[in-house]
Amino acid sequence: MAEGTQLIRGLEGVVAAQTALCDLDGANGRLAYCGYDIDELARLATFEEVAYLLYHGDLPKGGPLDQFTVALIAAREIPDALVRAFRLMPKDTDPMRVLQAAVAVLGMHDADATDNSRAANVRKAIRLTSQMATAICAHHRVRNGEDPVPPASDLSHAANFLYMLTGKRAGGAAVKAFDASLTLYAEHEMNASTFTTRVITSTLSDMHSAVAGGVGAIKGTLHGGAGEAVMRTLFEIGEVDNVDKFSDQAIATKRRLMGFGHRVYKAGDPRAAILRGMAEDACQQSGQFKWYEMAVKLHGRIGAAKGLIPNVDFYSAPLFYSLGIPVDLFTPVIAAGRIAGWSANVIEQHEDNRLIRPRGDYVGQKRRAFAPIAKR
Repeated sequence: MAEGTQLIRGLEGVVAAQTALCDLDGANGRLAYCGYDIDELARLATFEEVAYLLYHGDLPKGGPLDQFTVALIAAREIPDALVRAFRLMPKDTDPMRVLQAAVAVLGMHDADATDNSRAANVRKAIRLTSQMATAICAHHRVRNGEDPVPPASDLSHAANFLYMLTGKRAGGAAVKAFDASLTLYAEHEMNASTFTTRVITSTLSDMHSAVAGGVGAIKGTLHGGAGEAVMRTLFEIGEVDNVDKFSDQAIATKRRLMGFGHRVYKAGDPRAAILRGMAEDACQQSGQFKWYEMAVKLHGRIGAAKGLIPNVDFYSAPLFYSLGIPVDLFTPVIAAGRIAGWSANVIEQHEDNRLIRPRGDYVGQKRRAFAPIAKR
């Protein structure tokens, strides 16, 4: 190991950057964006207000919010070339792989792509926030043999997403639950995907490249993919009466269950508590209450046996499913919320940049002489 260096596996506890975006108090289970508690933002603010907050540091007043909303709506269309590309992709391609490619293609069509100034980065952040949502829904429609649903200019960001996905206008309760979900996923300090975007940005690369990297990072089951894994676990259990047997077997075989535990939160993930209430209401209204009941019972059994607390992805699974979101779109939906935080971190990194370049602890062979192939 190089002199003056220290091995810290997974960089646990290492502070890599200063940020004014996210205040994560893991010891006390609290989370705030730019000083505003996550519970208040999820209950009282819209996703548009939260995105503005992350880009500008303050909640908007009426005029600025109207201008920001208009800009988001104006940016919803995606290039025809991207839709044609969706039609050429294998129908069974992972939607997250498609989303990563889509972000790169969007960068090819963005006039500000290589401009890393703050003004250009804010413009790109607005465009990406809108365009990623449209791309996710358009690809889903195309892979199912349907034409994309054009975005509606009279709907909020959350309502428009659900409309583009299903072709139907969702009710107020469903829109509010989805809007709050996007807010809860919008930003979360130096998680793996956000750190990835900041590493890429630190090389003085551009926003689209950084976000494409973030999409790749959040794809994994130890990050954003956990929600999909939770729902597949609930499918495996099947019925509420099967939870006890499943739990006993999972505990006996030391099976790893996604959606439990967190690297940072020690007093519980505050987002999970908010999502639990929304999942209960959404599952009740959609007639799919058994998924919520199964989740609660599984939570109780695993928590009592192993002392594990659900994280944000645990209750987002039955919530998203009750809203009619296909399981393999759970992670893209999370990315559609996290784009607000990713792009805000790109802006912040560019404004006070230092190349992120950690060291590695070499444990391979000691230095040795090269031998010609005849003498090896």
